[in-house]
Amino acid sequence: MPGAGVSAGPRMGSKYPPSMQCFLPLWTLVLEVALIVIFFFFTSYDTSSQDPKKLMETYRVLQDVTIMVALGFGFINSSLRRYGWSSVAFNLFLLALVVQWAVLLDGFLEQLSPKKVVIKLSSIKLATMSAMSVLISAGAVLGKTNLVQLVLMALVEVTAFDVMRMIQRKYFLKDNHVNMMHIHVFAAYFGLMVAWRFRRPLHERVMEKDQTAKSSSLFGMLGTLFLWIFWPSFNSALLLDSPNERKNAMFNTYYALAVSAVTAISVSSLAHPQGKINMMYFNHVLGIHDTGGVYYTFGLPGLLGEIAHIVLITYQVDQTKTAMINHQLLLDIGALSLAMAMGLIIGLLTGLVLNLKIWRGPHVSKYFDDQAFWEFPHLAVGF
Repeated sequence: MPGAGVSAGPRMGSKYPPSMQCFLPLWTLVLEVALIVIFFFFTSYDTSSQDPKKLMETYRVLQDVTIMVALGFGFINSSLRRYGWSSVAFNLFLLALVVQWAVLLDGFLEQLSPKKVVIKLSSIKLATMSAMSVLISAGAVLGKTNLVQLVLMALVEVTAFDVMRMIQRKYFLKDNHVNMMHIHVFAAYFGLMVAWRFRRPLHERVMEKDQTAKSSSLFGMLGTLFLWIFWPSFNSALLLDSPNERKNAMFNTYYALAVSAVTAISVSSLAHPQGKINMMYFNHVLGIHDTGGVYYTFGLPGLLGEIAHIVLITYQVDQTKTAMINHQLLLDIGALSLAMAMGLIIGLLTGLVLNLKIWRGPHVSKYFDDQAFWEFPHLAVGF
């Protein structure tokens, strides 16, 4: 019968609780107004004359970083068969919101004074890079949270990340380039601890939605390619004033990416009983539920990279017997420990807060489904 089983009238669309329908726009719009007021009274643009060539170079790097975080992270998490819209749109929403807060936070923490924050093009670049911490962590709770929970998580995380960077800069003598490289370890462990607080028994119907589809997986692979292409720009983005160091960072990143791509595909085939390649094969090895593969994409590589760096510094200490290098080794170990500790502890506390009933998180049966958040008039009732 025409129209049988099809929703109509007020029953169509999102099944947000009535309180959430008011809370979501109220919370975000009040937050946006507050940010506008802060920008108006406490910031100013940089009016000093700059070299046009350097300005354009900074803008090109900003474009690379923005493409990486907007398209790379937007599509890398779009492989779930019924959660593609939310993956891409929530990623853009969080990026746009967090960049505003990060510009202010970076400025206030940098000067630690009540003076107005002077915004430069490099300020937006740094804020965009800081926002990546949120987009990494969001992959671990993909499909298990609503937008209000993600906003709260984003504000807490980028604040903690910037405070961690300030501590590393002040007490561990790490410049912005070095402390930004701890983003992978911090964000991955933060996200995993939040996800740990969202562990629920998943029914067969929910697990079916957690699987990838061929067409949507192609978008996930496209996101991976965007990250692969632009990662050297990200790793060298804060070295514009040091051409040789920037060149070395780009070279080393390309080498690492090339080796990682070949190794990952080979090991995936080796681990499969029939020798097939599985993009999510590491989840089964670790026995965790990490929706976006945050641990093996960011956490483990970041941790291994830091350990390799510490090993090389240790070797240098053994060869030179220099007290300065020995002191540098202790600072490196301390900075890595701080990143992991803050990610684990603050991630756990954030997960506890996000599990409070006041946020009206989606029920387990609504996990990994766009229909909980988007208007789909052609879909059937019963969701």
